[in-house]
Amino acid sequence: MKRPFAITVLSWLFIALGVVSLGMDVHFVAGHGWGLDEALIFPVHGLAVVAGAFMLRGADWARWLTVLWMAFHVVITVLNAWHGFAFHAILFAGITCLLFRADARAWFRHKPAAKS
Repeated sequence: MKRPFAITVLSWLFIALGVVSLGMDVHFVAGHGWGLDEALIFPVHGLAVVAGAFMLRGADWARWLTVLWMAFHVVITVLNAWHGFAFHAILFAGITCLLFRADARAWFRHKPAAKS
């Protein structure tokens, strides 16, 4: 089965977002040192890379991880600023719609052919 284009783009965006964010985290830690925030944010950014990579492979759990990752961001931005919350809520809705369209559901349900 051919992977839907939207899933390919979204997966690579999550991989890129995670890699860039991890790079910024490393840069920040190098200048400011470790704290609780840094210890918590590294795994969150790493999960974006994991989710994107495994969505490319059709892992259904990675789709759900992506939805949870976005929901987490919606929740934490509501604590900071209204415009950040609105932005993340719109992204959450759009990403969730893409991940649960009929072609995406079929992609995440497919079983790759066994190699002989």
